[in-house]
Amino acid sequence: MDTYTIAGSGLVVSRIAYGCMKIGGSPGTRVFTDSERNAVGKLITTACEQGITLIDHADIYAHGNSERIFGEAMRDLPSLRDRITLQSKCGIWHKDDPNPGDPARYDFSYGHLVSSVEGSLKRLNTDRLDILLLHRPDPLGEPEEVARAFDELHASGKVINFGVSNHMPLQIELLKKYVKQPLIVNQLELNILHSYLIDDGVMANHVNERYTAASGILDYCKLQGILVQAWAPVAQGRLTGVPGLTDERERAAAELVARIAKEKGTSADAIALAWLLKHPTPVQPIIGTTKPDRIISSCEADRVELTREEWYSLFVAARGSRMP
Repeated sequence: MDTYTIAGSGLVVSRIAYGCMKIGGSPGTRVFTDSERNAVGKLITTACEQGITLIDHADIYAHGNSERIFGEAMRDLPSLRDRITLQSKCGIWHKDDPNPGDPARYDFSYGHLVSSVEGSLKRLNTDRLDILLLHRPDPLGEPEEVARAFDELHASGKVINFGVSNHMPLQIELLKKYVKQPLIVNQLELNILHSYLIDDGVMANHVNERYTAASGILDYCKLQGILVQAWAPVAQGRLTGVPGLTDERERAAAELVARIAKEKGTSADAIALAWLLKHPTPVQPIIGTTKPDRIISSCEADRVELTREEWYSLFVAARGSRMP
């Protein structure tokens, strides 16, 4: 698989990443079975065999169970740790955590960031995170506290590199004023159906009910050498085979994805991901399937080249309106 070199880090990572949000089952303390651990081990082994090197987590996925079952599975695969770039995210509290009645909320306080990383390291059965991302912007976040946490985590060797998720340019610039470490990644929702970040550069100064101002985030990331990671890259399956789509725009996009996949002799997953890979930012899709065969079919995207006409046909079909 082709790779990206992440500026400011020395990291070389696969163009496609694997996300672990869907592993670990339901929340709550539980004992995983050998079968469950083996299934996760199969997913990670399959991803690595396809050339995927970046594995994405978050402390809140399955209330920690995603990290925990991954850590247990990795005990049986110790040679893989130094072959992967291990990434996790923090900064979100679930509703009713830790006390009944507590609201869902974001938290960039020094104490929460440090304790979240320590919890992730324990669950993941590792001594370090290669990348830590701030999960969603905290309106009450103090950048001085973020900087203090980053300094401590970096100095201790618990986190090697840092980044953000779902952040806009000025939010990143504010953090950069205080933190010493480069912010090397921004993880954003992006797919053919959710292409507002691309619309941002097309629809400026046009009235359109679909347009959502995004402050030039993709151009900003390219300018700053920040790798964009795309979460939900196949729109939760709405682009690749969800039956009975009733939304006309979604159905048109899914039908075109299927047609192009048939013409190129590949999978719908590969076409949806290849659409993202063609963007010059560049973009690293994070796939989240729990089926090994779909990991394999998704990685075909690395060998698919869409023409400019095919890329725009998908863009227009999903937008539901012509180009301005």
